[in-house]
Amino acid sequence: MTTTFAVSEEKNRWLREKMAELGVTEGDLDEHFVRSSGAGGQHVNKTATCVQIRHRPTGIEVKCMKDRSQSVNRFLARRELLERIERLLKGEAPRDARTEKLKKQKARRKRRASGKYENNG
Repeated sequence: MTTTFAVSEEKNRWLREKMAELGVTEGDLDEHFVRSSGAGGQHVNKTATCVQIRHRPTGIEVKCMKDRSQSVNRFLARRELLERIERLLKGEAPRDARTEKLKKQKARRKRRASGKYENNG
């Protein structure tokens, strides 16, 4: 049985092919659903749209709550998981989410600061 998600058939096909290429099966995945947090109001507070996936062989965990749809989040979580597995197989260092967030904040502050004093020449 192949799992399909609420995304285009092209994206579902890409996901199946990528999983086969990396040797990842649905049986390797532990999937849990929890309530999302943040914007979305009553809908988000009542439904378990946040998806947590763990790849048992590698121990990689992914949590996704980008969309209000559980099905879309399941697709996005799998896509992120496959990207991380691919980086692991290539020997690249795993990205730390906290470090990435701090880098983005620093860049944003720098852009805002440079624009603030540009016109006051």
